[in-house]
Amino acid sequence: MNEGNCSSLTQFVFVGITNNPAMKVTLFTVFLLVYFISLLANLGMITLIRMDSQLHTPMYYFLSHLSFCDLCYSTAIGPKMLVDIFSENKSIPFSGCALQFFVFCVFADSECVLLGVMAFDRYKAISNPLLYAVSMSSRVCSGLMAGVYMVGIADALVLTTLTFRLCFCGSNEINHFFCDVPPLFLLSCSDTWINELVIFTIYGFLELSSISGVLVSYCYIILSVLKIHSAEGRFKAFSTCTSHLTAVAIFQGTLLFTYFRPSSSYSLDQDKMTSLFYTLVIPMLNPLIYSLRNKDVKQALEKLKTKRCF
Repeated sequence: MNEGNCSSLTQFVFVGITNNPAMKVTLFTVFLLVYFISLLANLGMITLIRMDSQLHTPMYYFLSHLSFCDLCYSTAIGPKMLVDIFSENKSIPFSGCALQFFVFCVFADSECVLLGVMAFDRYKAISNPLLYAVSMSSRVCSGLMAGVYMVGIADALVLTTLTFRLCFCGSNEINHFFCDVPPLFLLSCSDTWINELVIFTIYGFLELSSISGVLVSYCYIILSVLKIHSAEGRFKAFSTCTSHLTAVAIFQGTLLFTYFRPSSSYSLDQDKMTSLFYTLVIPMLNPLIYSLRNKDVKQALEKLKTKRCF
């Protein structure tokens, strides 16, 4: 293949969400509101956890990093997507596309692993609460988070390098609103089967490890809860897990549908709608799920409001 054709591409152009003028105002308003709530809720969750000493526990330490991941990968995509709704020029430089893809991969992959770590944390808290502070010390939590981000960065480096070393010698129009793997592969005139195999292997291992970690942890949690004699104790133990299970089901279910469904059922237009859900809606839902269903967070909010009023 001619090397000059491969290196001549300097930018990509997004098709965007819609070209229907009647829909643009509605979509912009809705997604601006979603992104604003996501920004406010995640920043608020991080600030609240740092300010309230009662929330300085492993569970909320991991929750603050979950909010940080949500905040980072939604910000890598949301503002550009909102600007492009009304923009005539929806272009992004080649290097900008690679950077957007890298940031998205780092924090989305980190969140995938983090959800598994949070399940392990819940198992430790419920199975042996007396030794919980020792087994999940600040040193252990910091080490687990360092591992989470190292996995995210390593995955992102491999995927970004493989994707952006492909030859793009035809159209530069991406039928999407951000730089993602499937639409970029459709533009490439290189053979992408190795890339697809590597990506399937990495994402498959990541998803399998995370989901397996969650399932094994909750099997042990159920066994531990069944040993609790009082109904109130069982309810309290399970109530600390419902928010996490809801977040896992929404996030992992969306990713599995997006990247692991049969190619015969794949549609770029359908993929845009699914991508909107996990890039903008899920980052908004996670802090709401944890705050609305969490007694400690509600008490911390009440305490903060009382201090502000005073």
